[in-house]
Amino acid sequence: MGGPGKTTAAKRDREKSRQQKQRDKEARRVERKANKPDRPAQEGEDPDLAGLHWGPQAPLY
Repeated sequence: MGGPGKTTAAKRDREKSRQQKQRDKEARRVERKANKPDRPAQEGEDPDLAGLHWGPQAPLY
């Protein structure tokens, strides 16, 4: 039976690079979340839904 293959220097470098990218990405995620402005709770009617009538609609024609 053969043993495990040799890990080449190139593969180690690729793996280190990949891990570093993951750490950088996680750090950016955490920073973005920390800098994200808090949304105040809106009171009253939602302007996007203002004027809509719920339920059966009148025929178009």
